[in-house]
Amino acid sequence: MAVVVKYVVERDGVERMTFTSKKEADAYDKMLDIAENLEGLLANADVPLSEQQVEGLALQIAKQKEDFMQVLKGVKPSDKKAEKKPKAQDSNDKVTELKAKEA
Repeated sequence: MAVVVKYVVERDGVERMTFTSKKEADAYDKMLDIAENLEGLLANADVPLSEQQVEGLALQIAKQKEDFMQVLKGVKPSDKKAEKKPKAQDSNDKVTELKAKEA
């Protein structure tokens, strides 16, 4: 029998997500904390938003916090689609010539 360790992120008695590593579970829990704090901030905004919109927007901002932080600092966020892909190597780059065995 195998023993499997699972890390469960729970909020208000509701299981939100299960992870196999503590690091991932902690990161998700932190993201939920950020989203919860953002909900309070967005609920007080002068823009009329429904409760569902506030929750969705807060969660999206929390998921992309690094990009939002760069924008707030005045830096254009990196576009993941525009990242340079490594050039395809020439098919002969990894070819090793073999010498025939002399008898």
